[in-house]
Amino acid sequence: MSDPSGNGQQKPPSRMTRRGALVLGLAGIATGGAVAAQWYNVLAENDGEAAISPVEAHRASGAGEITLVDIRRPDEWERWGVGEGAVPIDMRRADFIDELLVRTGGDRGKPVALICARGVRSRRMTERLQAAGFTQIIDVPEGMLGSGAGPGWIKRELPVYRP
Repeated sequence: MSDPSGNGQQKPPSRMTRRGALVLGLAGIATGGAVAAQWYNVLAENDGEAAISPVEAHRASGAGEITLVDIRRPDEWERWGVGEGAVPIDMRRADFIDELLVRTGGDRGKPVALICARGVRSRRMTERLQAAGFTQIIDVPEGMLGSGAGPGWIKRELPVYRP
């Protein structure tokens, strides 16, 4: 590449400075940290009336007080099992709400607790079900694998079954 001054000298190829490399590296770390925080749901809390622990969900589903729905994918059910008392309904199903209505006897006011792997999908599905007219949606933010809210169903050694 010629020097724009026209003196015929070659301009050295541009190289990233140490400061540029540091900034780029820090941006990558920050992005990776944000992705990891979302994936592991590190900011989840297990308090409030709209959230319960896996232990409470297991007890309440066994007592018939709630319909506990495992909204994960079938491959996840196979890998880690489904919590005892939970109904597995893949949240990606086009007829998810219709199937949930079957499970609740058509009652949109019946308490429904949602569990997924780490509480991220269940939190999102709560909003979708509220928009569909369900009034008592309960989140299990620990999920099956644990999150910031706690260790999760599996580490708490609650019973599971394979569908």
